[in-house]
Amino acid sequence: MSPAAEKIFAVVPAYNEEGKIGTVVAAIVKENIVETVVVVDDGSRDKTFDEAKRAGAVVIRHEKNRGVGTGIRSGLLWGKQQGYTIAVILGGDDQDNPHEIHRLLAPILNDHFLFVQGSRYMPGGARVNIPLFRWITTGLFSFIFKLLTRFPITDGTNGFRAFRLSILDTPGLDVHQKWLDKYELEPYLYYKSIELGLNVTEVPVTKRYPKGKVGYTKMVPFLDWWSIIRPLVFLRLGLKK
Repeated sequence: MSPAAEKIFAVVPAYNEEGKIGTVVAAIVKENIVETVVVVDDGSRDKTFDEAKRAGAVVIRHEKNRGVGTGIRSGLLWGKQQGYTIAVILGGDDQDNPHEIHRLLAPILNDHFLFVQGSRYMPGGARVNIPLFRWITTGLFSFIFKLLTRFPITDGTNGFRAFRLSILDTPGLDVHQKWLDKYELEPYLYYKSIELGLNVTEVPVTKRYPKGKVGYTKMVPFLDWWSIIRPLVFLRLGLKK
């Protein structure tokens, strides 16, 4: 399929991102690379829905907060139903740089890769104002991920990535499982893509954290990190599929 025949869209999961989500959507639209920006408002209690809508996004609304995995899944299934072929995933917190979307898409469009992971740690990537704790924990996770998969990854937790929607139909890969509703879905997709032998690569991207210790994450320490780590544990031990 030629690049002109591709249907590319962006999925942006968001929870209480008023003041940021409009900026994110506008920046994606400005790049004129994706056909549609889909924001999944995961039960926000602020004006995330209205702000995303005004900025030009298609907005899917969850009445209750169900988890980022559910948000991404809702966006991906919408895209499949609409006939899109490639999904780009970005956060709704304005930490990813939409100007770098083309870096994620180039290996898919030009080199037949199916899954492209953005890396803030490989040469050419950047980590702006990254908190020390985040640097340590993401580095440790990536080291464990690399050991388990025997694949030379440098960034296992970055949510900025792109892939062909056709990978969702790969035997042995099932994003509909209930245990993937929160932070599990993203490492699951990455791990399974490697495990099943799909063409996977990394490209350098930027991650921009706000200055100071407040506002860079909504994750609950330890509890949500277990949500990220457990796909590796469960899949490696054969406890989940």
